[in-house]
Amino acid sequence: MRALLKKRAVPIGLGLLLLLIFLLHAGQAINIRFIEQLEAISYDARLRLSMPGGVDKRVVVVDIDEKSLAEEGRWPWGRDRLATLLDKLIERHHAAVVGFDVVFAERDESSGIKVLESLGRKELKDVPQYQSALERLRPQLDHDRRFADKLKDRPVVLGYYFTSNDNRLSGTLPAPTLPPATFKGQRVAVIQATGYGANLPELQVGARSAGHFNPHPDSDGVTRRVPMLMEYQGAYYESLTLAMVRTLLGDSPLEAAPEDGADTVEWLKVANLRIPVDENLAAYIPYRGHQGSFRYISASDILRDRIPPADLEGAIILVGTTAPGLMDLRSTPVGPVYPGVEVHANLLAGMLDRTLLQKPGYMLGAEVAILFLLGVLLAVLLPLLSPIKGTLVALAAILATIALNLAVWSAHIVMPLAATLLMIVAVFGLDMSYGFFVEARAKRQITGLFGQYVPPALVDEMSQNPENFTMEGESRDMTVLFSDVRGFTTISEGLSPKELSHLMNDYMTPMTRIIHKHRGTIDKYIGDAIMAFWGAPLQDAEHARHAVLAALEMQTVLAELRPQFITRGWPEIRIGVGVNSGIMSVGNMGSEFRMAYTVMGDSVNLGSRLEGITKEYGVGIIVGQSAAEKIPDMLFRELDRVRVKGKDQPVVIYEPLGLKSQLAEEIVREAALFDEALKLYRAQNWDGAEMQLLNLHKAAPDSKLYALYLERIALFRVEPPEAKWDGVFIFHTK
Repeated sequence: MRALLKKRAVPIGLGLLLLLIFLLHAGQAINIRFIEQLEAISYDARLRLSMPGGVDKRVVVVDIDEKSLAEEGRWPWGRDRLATLLDKLIERHHAAVVGFDVVFAERDESSGIKVLESLGRKELKDVPQYQSALERLRPQLDHDRRFADKLKDRPVVLGYYFTSNDNRLSGTLPAPTLPPATFKGQRVAVIQATGYGANLPELQVGARSAGHFNPHPDSDGVTRRVPMLMEYQGAYYESLTLAMVRTLLGDSPLEAAPEDGADTVEWLKVANLRIPVDENLAAYIPYRGHQGSFRYISASDILRDRIPPADLEGAIILVGTTAPGLMDLRSTPVGPVYPGVEVHANLLAGMLDRTLLQKPGYMLGAEVAILFLLGVLLAVLLPLLSPIKGTLVALAAILATIALNLAVWSAHIVMPLAATLLMIVAVFGLDMSYGFFVEARAKRQITGLFGQYVPPALVDEMSQNPENFTMEGESRDMTVLFSDVRGFTTISEGLSPKELSHLMNDYMTPMTRIIHKHRGTIDKYIGDAIMAFWGAPLQDAEHARHAVLAALEMQTVLAELRPQFITRGWPEIRIGVGVNSGIMSVGNMGSEFRMAYTVMGDSVNLGSRLEGITKEYGVGIIVGQSAAEKIPDMLFRELDRVRVKGKDQPVVIYEPLGLKSQLAEEIVREAALFDEALKLYRAQNWDGAEMQLLNLHKAAPDSKLYALYLERIALFRVEPPEAKWDGVFIFHTK
């Protein structure tokens, strides 16, 4: 293990260095913008994944929509109409609380009172009847006063806004929710305002409360949070939603003291509700779904009594607008164009349901700890694993991280996700990239050694562990294949050198591809002959099977090539193939002048002899017994027992017919009949064997094999073999 760690020291060190960068970002020592963007994307994805959906009927948006503008006139409406709207909501529908997501910063002069007062001061100042009528009508014509009177002693919360980029002051602020120095000595970063746009003084005095409706868009412009408190001139002012909740709960006071002597504020308390906030005292918006997750009622329908009173009984009302021209639209995680009033509706529902998301201060430490543990584990472990195992480990780490994060999310806690996932991907990618370049170098080395012999697919496998392969000689159980073109001398004499070259190229190329396809190693080309072997340099437990399948495919492809050769004026080509398995010596062999990676041994020589006798039996392939026995799912037809030149021990030779599962019944039947004839022949039952062979020969008159045995039987009738004859035929030539 120590040697392996030393060997992988470079990728391990690079992985740990990459981890350090992520730890510095998580610890806020450096800021990586890309990770922040990914975190925002992952937050939005989790939010959308966990949205409950459906429509929450507790919070209702009274919408100043296009329908209302068409029926009631353009905005702003007269305050008398708003007073009527408020009467309808409170007296007719018995709303629990009404919040206005609009600000009334300018006086309403739609009644014409300003013109009438001007006439009373000038042209009609001496007309008592006019002055009397003006005083009598003034309460009705002063729409602001009328609206202010309707606000009194009712659960109504007005809205206003703060500015942070100018000092403009408009209207009157409500009393601060919390006094200055409330958070002295605590680690909070309350958003500070420099100006405001508030309501008219008489309206603010008449209302129960007021709250700002400022969102807190992130750097990408998406609204994910709303500040519960904002600071202006040292004091702290609550949001519209917080003011509505406090009004709903009987004007309960707001508590913001840290717990257990902590120096951070993670909660705001209203009665028995705890509202989680972040370091900016902002609350995450628990979006219920896409736009329309709350009931929308057109304001004109309220004004014209189209809604039954019971439909809004005890509802929480937000008066706002979705009309495009009024510009109260936000970019949110659930939609790029989303009504601002529904943002507040989501926040109200989340407060009441206690489903607001929380990002506690300890999440920073948790993120650093997870990054460190996972990073060290992956940085050390991945370089020690194979690419497949490394991929599985990285994938498992990603899935575990996501599962843990979603489990924490289900408890309404926001745990950072992007940095951890990106770290896993980055460490994995670094390890794979390093492995790729190292593997490429190893592949070049392997290709330099074996590329001229071994197919590219095997070179790829060998390059994964190049230290396991050498060209030094060794003994292995392997399979060798010899193929030779029959009558090549006659063929070569009938063609010009150029045509012969084209012919051999067009023949050798597909044959070589077949051998490579079946994981074979080309030993050499000897004129028209091909020598190949299986089982080296890469171990192959099915070397015999691959070699025989290659031999069968060579014959099939050659049969397809013959018509093409004839069309080009070339002779038909037929080949004999010999395949044998056994112990062979393999390695780089030769002299100091030339070396070659090759195989040697008796099993190799027998393979060559088997190829040489294919023409004697009229078959395309002969396989030795040792190879045939290694392929139980292939049907072989036993051809003979022979003693080839240079071998004292007889061997059984076979013709491969194909995989048993793919053979036609007539082929299997013919092989069985020949096997019976062979048994009769070896039992010297010449009559029985001859009859069987004659039937076979009649069905296949071109078969040289059946004719060969009929000739032998005729010979043995004249010169019978000795009594202890074992059925072996002796070849005296190669």
